[in-house]
Amino acid sequence: MRKGYIEIDQVLCKGCQICMEFCPKTSISPADNLNAAGYLPASYNDESECTGCAICALVCPEVCIEVYRD
Repeated sequence: MRKGYIEIDQVLCKGCQICMEFCPKTSISPADNLNAAGYLPASYNDESECTGCAICALVCPEVCIEVYRD
């Protein structure tokens, strides 16, 4: 059962993958398509066991991740 979820602003994300490295539940992966700036942004796997820990949002240099807790 998920305890939280995140939303990633695909327009702002530059695909640095730092959030992917730090996510303890591996809930974040590269998106399938490039964004308007030509980057491969991060994408949230909504079937994951996200705990809403907010580590991804804290390490994101572009501040493009919003964390929500259920």
